[in-house]
Amino acid sequence: MKISVIGCGYLGAVHAATLASMGHTVVGIDVDAAKVEQLARGFAPFFEPGLDELLQDGRTTGRLTFSTDFADAAGAEVHFLCVGTPQSKTSDGADLSYLLAATESVLPHLGPHSAVVGKSTVPVGTVDVLAGILSGRPDVLLGWNPEFLRQGTAVKDSLVPDRLVYGVPGGNAAAFDRTSGAGPGVTAALDAVYEPLLRTGIPRLVCNFATAELIKSASNAYLATKVSFINAMAELCDASGADVTELGEAMGLDPRIGSRYLHAGLGFGGGCLPKDIRSFRTQAAALGVGSVDDWMGTVDAINLGQRSRTADIARQLCGGSLAGRTVTVLGAAFKPDTDDIRDSPALDVALQLAEAGAHVTVTDPKAINNAWMRYPQLRFEACTNRALEGAELVLLLTEWDEYRSLSPEDAGTLVRRRTVLDARNVLDAAAWQAEGWTVRGLGTGLTTGAAVEVAGHGRSGSEASQPG
Repeated sequence: MKISVIGCGYLGAVHAATLASMGHTVVGIDVDAAKVEQLARGFAPFFEPGLDELLQDGRTTGRLTFSTDFADAAGAEVHFLCVGTPQSKTSDGADLSYLLAATESVLPHLGPHSAVVGKSTVPVGTVDVLAGILSGRPDVLLGWNPEFLRQGTAVKDSLVPDRLVYGVPGGNAAAFDRTSGAGPGVTAALDAVYEPLLRTGIPRLVCNFATAELIKSASNAYLATKVSFINAMAELCDASGADVTELGEAMGLDPRIGSRYLHAGLGFGGGCLPKDIRSFRTQAAALGVGSVDDWMGTVDAINLGQRSRTADIARQLCGGSLAGRTVTVLGAAFKPDTDDIRDSPALDVALQLAEAGAHVTVTDPKAINNAWMRYPQLRFEACTNRALEGAELVLLLTEWDEYRSLSPEDAGTLVRRRTVLDARNVLDAAAWQAEGWTVRGLGTGLTTGAAVEVAGHGRSGSEASQPG
């Protein structure tokens, strides 16, 4: 099939590249000429494992092209709308202006009986608005096919998805009523697009538009709830002397609960989860569902509170004041395996430390350039070892593999004080203690003991790892 993908940001670029890898002829359309030029050369303007290889393969085979001209979408049988729906600048709701503009721009180039299918995360009722824009073209099919990509695993999530969801006119019943028209048409078009995936047994759900619009937001709201719940338990564990790691492990063995997303830490960030739960809250309030509105408000507050709590613990580890302290922050991206710094918990904490008077150095394997351009008031260092030199406190805030595997012995020769705040609870605390480090996690308490005595022995560039 010939397919167009409108919007070549994170979602669109991945979707275009994976569709081309399935054998379709795909043209990606975006108004950003620099982005289009980079994608056309086979390189993504952001870091996502495996994406460059797919882009280059699509370029080599000729199945994948990119353009700034909407006229190049002409002749496509299916047009996917993949533009961003960021949080509005004036409210917690979603900004749909890019989506509406993209629909209006592609409208003149829609062929007879082609399909327009949205993938962006949107509030309920968005499809009705798009239907109004397309009302002059009753032959054009309209559908919704929400995305479920996770940054860092987006290529895998596209090629081996957990499920495929189709929102069609009239929902599941209409989709298989051959006398009803639009529903079967959209379903057949999407089946043709995803035929290679359906052949492998990927589950497919056909539903009405409202359900398809809600699925992504509801899924994100549940994940955010689970993360915020275990982080609230981490605070309770710190107050009571319990260990949240053991608590989460025990809870996760209950099959009704499961262990995924029950790992306490600094919390979530990025360009999707935070804005999606705020949009979900806005939708619930508009529909008069106060319980969901209040619930999402609590989830958001717990998540943001983890950042302030982490900064407060850092202050405690520095004897009650961060002023003049040399602090190293490991991580700038909001999660590992991405260079995305949008709503990054790590950078939020780094800024709080700097505002409290600390001399903060931030390092990250992929996100340094993005972070430096956005936060020039912070100091950045690409090399982890150089970032650690002279630190009085180290904070692990993004759980990159290279930070998980740091040698506590080697790191100890670089820092001034062997004190680490592991805000992702991923380090082997016992191994670090054995090398004289004071290790603090979130919900796991302050671990010192006999290991502190080791820190008093002579070692290059180190002091005893006592707070203060």
